[in-house]
Amino acid sequence: MTYAIVLTLLLQTPPAPAAPASKPLVLVHYMPWYVAKPVSPVWGWHWTMGAFDPEKIQNGKRPIASHYTPLIGPYDSGDAAIMEYHFLLMKLAGIDGVIVDWYGRSDLFDYAILHRNTQALFAMAAKVGLKVGICYEDQTISRLVEAGKIKKEERVSHAKSEINWLEANWFREGSCLKHDGKPVLLSFGFDGLSDAEWEEVLPNGQTRVIYLSEHRRRASAAGAFDWPVPKEGVSAIERFEVSSRDWPKRMPVAYPRFHDIYAEAKLHESYGRISDDEGKTFVKTLERALKSGAPFVQIATWNDWGEGTNIEPSAEFGYRDLEVIQRFTGAQGDLKLARQLWDLRQRSKDRPELRAQLDGIARSIAKGDASAARKEMEQLVRKKNAP
Repeated sequence: MTYAIVLTLLLQTPPAPAAPASKPLVLVHYMPWYVAKPVSPVWGWHWTMGAFDPEKIQNGKRPIASHYTPLIGPYDSGDAAIMEYHFLLMKLAGIDGVIVDWYGRSDLFDYAILHRNTQALFAMAAKVGLKVGICYEDQTISRLVEAGKIKKEERVSHAKSEINWLEANWFREGSCLKHDGKPVLLSFGFDGLSDAEWEEVLPNGQTRVIYLSEHRRRASAAGAFDWPVPKEGVSAIERFEVSSRDWPKRMPVAYPRFHDIYAEAKLHESYGRISDDEGKTFVKTLERALKSGAPFVQIATWNDWGEGTNIEPSAEFGYRDLEVIQRFTGAQGDLKLARQLWDLRQRSKDRPELRAQLDGIARSIAKGDASAARKEMEQLVRKKNAP
């Protein structure tokens, strides 16, 4: 589809809704699980899924476990330049923060890598001016029991220890996502703790955190967050709107599409598909979420490339989805500035003396001072090219 058609589509959609009395926070679900060369010695599972080899370049692209390709190519989530690129793009688009998929602190599978990367994300968020929330994948507790890392009778105590650690550490960070003065904690799915176990972890009425479960409200939760249901599409959104109407807290979802790679990777059958519909799916779901009156909305996702829900700039869609967000948030930042800075960092890896100037450009972009950022970039390019 040509850019002209996309632009026409965006212009023909209804104008962004009037801001409610309390503007909702626009959050985006973030995966910190990518491992890639040359930052790491190997290509991680989330790029390969045991079926794709990014080393075998085809038609100028590295084959990865996705129907889509990051605009900058596959990357390593532990790369500070990648974190900066992602967070500056979000800032320029008017996104308020991220909700990070977190698997706890254990050393099973790649959980330790995810934990380390999430720690770095808090520091980057503080620099850029974004918030970070945690979505706890409590399915890890079942995996830890299966692996013999913890005993079955330790499921609840393990979850308590993880949340106690969050309270003593990340929940005290200035960049922690909070609402009504309390940290916001999500839990994903129902393959981990049972409802009864969650009531032991966070007894009903306890106000330490604002806990949101997925789709339906557990007894110990203040409410729930919604998530794409590929086999149901928009009807699932309608069900969530009805069921969540009287909950104390709710977090609607917006998404651009759902197009997973699991069948092609021979992992299992596809979960189903939600069409991109030439950008209309994202426009409709985001507008609907923002009109809900909820205190926050979550976009699913920034970078789940395996399920094709990515709004991160891609070879296929460019900056289109971030431009849609700008229409609703009123942000007018030049999205390409983040890419230009990332390019400069790649070309300046052998020039550590330029780091301070590059950091200054990042600060200007984060503050929304595009003219200063461009001027600093021009100065740096002249310095790099000087004999």
